[in-house]
Amino acid sequence: MVAAVDEVNNNSELLPNFTLGFHIYDSHNNPLLTFAAAVDMFSGKDKGILNYSCGTSGTLAAIIEGLPSEESMQMSNLFQMYHYPQISFLSQNLFMSDASKFPYFYRTVSSELSLCAAIIRLLKHFDWTWVGIIAPDDDSSGKAIQTLKEGITQNGGCVAFIELFSYTNFIPQKRIDEIKKQMKTSTTNVIIIYSSLHYVLDLYLKTNFPILSGKVLITTAEWDFDPIILILEDLKNNTLAFTAPNGVVPSFLKFVREVNPGRFPSNHMPKEWWRSLCHPLCSQNIKRTCTNDTDLMKINRLHCTKKFFGSSYRVFNAVYALAHALHDMATEGSGKKIENTKSLKSQENLRWKLHRYLKNVRFKNILGEEIYFDKNGDLAIGYDIINMVYLPNRRQTSEIIGSYNPYAPPGQEFNINQKAIVWEKMFTQTPPKSKCSESCAPGYMALIRREELVCCHDCVLCPEGEISNQTDMSNCIKCQNDQWPNQERDACIPKVITFLSYEEPLGITLTLLCIFFFLITAVILGIFIHYRDTPIVRANNRDISYIILISLMFCFLCSLVFIGHPEKITCILRQTSFGITFSISLSSVLAKTITVVTAFQATKPGSKLRKWMGSRVSNSIVLFCSFLQALICLIWLFTAPPFPYLNMRSEAGTILIECNEGSIIAFYCVLGYLGCLAGISFIVAFLARNLPDRFNEAKYITFSMLVFFSVWVSFIPTYLSTKGKYMVAVEIFAILSSSAGLLGCIFFPKCYIILLRPDRNKRKHLRINSSETEKISKKYFFNISLGDIEDILGKFRNRKLLARFAW
Repeated sequence: MVAAVDEVNNNSELLPNFTLGFHIYDSHNNPLLTFAAAVDMFSGKDKGILNYSCGTSGTLAAIIEGLPSEESMQMSNLFQMYHYPQISFLSQNLFMSDASKFPYFYRTVSSELSLCAAIIRLLKHFDWTWVGIIAPDDDSSGKAIQTLKEGITQNGGCVAFIELFSYTNFIPQKRIDEIKKQMKTSTTNVIIIYSSLHYVLDLYLKTNFPILSGKVLITTAEWDFDPIILILEDLKNNTLAFTAPNGVVPSFLKFVREVNPGRFPSNHMPKEWWRSLCHPLCSQNIKRTCTNDTDLMKINRLHCTKKFFGSSYRVFNAVYALAHALHDMATEGSGKKIENTKSLKSQENLRWKLHRYLKNVRFKNILGEEIYFDKNGDLAIGYDIINMVYLPNRRQTSEIIGSYNPYAPPGQEFNINQKAIVWEKMFTQTPPKSKCSESCAPGYMALIRREELVCCHDCVLCPEGEISNQTDMSNCIKCQNDQWPNQERDACIPKVITFLSYEEPLGITLTLLCIFFFLITAVILGIFIHYRDTPIVRANNRDISYIILISLMFCFLCSLVFIGHPEKITCILRQTSFGITFSISLSSVLAKTITVVTAFQATKPGSKLRKWMGSRVSNSIVLFCSFLQALICLIWLFTAPPFPYLNMRSEAGTILIECNEGSIIAFYCVLGYLGCLAGISFIVAFLARNLPDRFNEAKYITFSMLVFFSVWVSFIPTYLSTKGKYMVAVEIFAILSSSAGLLGCIFFPKCYIILLRPDRNKRKHLRINSSETEKISKKYFFNISLGDIEDILGKFRNRKLLARFAW
């Protein structure tokens, strides 16, 4: 203050012919002394009577103060009554940014709103989401703490605890013990001490928490003339402090080195400075003569050149802002020349008129920085971030490692040099972490624990089909239908397109089986054609046998349509081709079975079934039964035909290209119709099972139908429980198994006789001996050919023989 006023008075361009004076009051951080000093300003030194001044000093222009926030607001109410401008270089009170309630208040620091924003940006930069707060319980701090808490929460952080203490001259020891216990037991590694210097010193002294290991302290106190190193030993490098920007004023350095108390005979403060600056630690390069009483003040481990820099920059700005406002008021309407000196000397006019000029003052200070007040009376400035470092030689140094300026261009408000920070060696990692729970890596989501803060969570693996590509995500992201999470579930990757192809082992195996059974059927057909005139071929209705073999060949071939990339035509042919060809096979088997029963019944005397014994009946049965299946398939194709479909939900991580049946009802109607044909054939063949062993085909048909039912009854649950391309494989296996069952049960025994037992493939084995006659009389049946009916009837015309003919 003294240096700034002295510099203004020596400036010939600023307020020429005018001399600024000052009177310094020291309240010693005591609210009562502060109020007493205010009364002295308005009444004079001798008697403290308000509205009565007996002072002999010049006109009071303004009050420049460095009071704590709460006291500054209280004094503002008093100064406002007398319309005196109040310029604070320390108070950051959030409420005092309201110009409607505090119209005469200005400050050369930013408000607590910017301070809260700066703290939040620092926490966000280091990803400190779990913090504790210690603050006084006054109104200003309460509002700031609420703002700070909301900002921390909005940025994904949480407040572990808030410890408030009463705003008195000291903090009770009981409250100190409670705060100390909370600090030690809390899991947070970052503690914000939101308080003025007076209470921070009390906390530091009584709790010794600056020496706590593993805790980062963020303070908002202005470290001015009272260094904590005078109090504590073994301090840790764990403190980051927010302070208003402190520029180095060269003229102030010169003033400090050359100050002489003789220039201020009526003020005791320069004598205090003199004794401090004459300490042996500060005696170098000082142009003055120190007396022998310089050891009256003990100063240890202190950089003397920086001791008085704490508020000097802001005080210089306050004094120069007031001087420029006075200069602008004096030169109004006359350029730079001062003509109206009465306006500056009239206290009544000066009180209220000066405000208009203070609001609009704009100048560059001695460091070339532009100084002006915003609409709330706050200086357009931000905060410096200080790293308080304690050196091994027990000296203190404070290094600026970052800054926050809300008035800077977007994106440039916050900056920090993380490499310049000196961390305590006890930290297990630098920068230290402060989280309630460990971060959830990508692939996991943070599941908030019940009845706890949002920062306290458990890491849960993302559900199937979802990912998280950032840390601490509260919800996982669902992948698109054509994508699937990778193994780590932190990225979506394209699904693998799959279908039953000819190139894979399963497709190759099924293809070879289809071809194998097709060739076996073709060989059997060739054998039957080659031995078409033999009794066993003729005895089994060779035309129907040819139809069965040819239809089975097509059944084996249609299985190949199920393999390969599904296309529209292949999807249409799959079920319909199998349904029609296999219905022809079953219809032929049914025709065979019905012909057997009809033949036996037709041999009875007077039977009317003789006219139904021709080949036209068998052919009609085959055509009619096959036509019904073809009709069902046509209705299916015209109403809801099968089509290729991309099934993205069948299997995890794959897109299955399959044939959608279109109508599942039609699909099961086709299978149901085949089941009906097989069931009728089974019943009829079962009734005709008690025949002599020679060429007994009814037993084989019965067994083949049992195989058919076993295959398809087991097919349905297996098909429904199988996923992906294996559903197609199951259906192919069912087709091959049922077709092979018909082929093996009906035709293999005949091929065995034709090829390996030709001696049994003769007409004489069709003759019935006397023992067989008795069996026939007991209602046993013997298989013979329809082509041999006339021969047998001619040979056995005796009246007692009831020849029952099968084939």
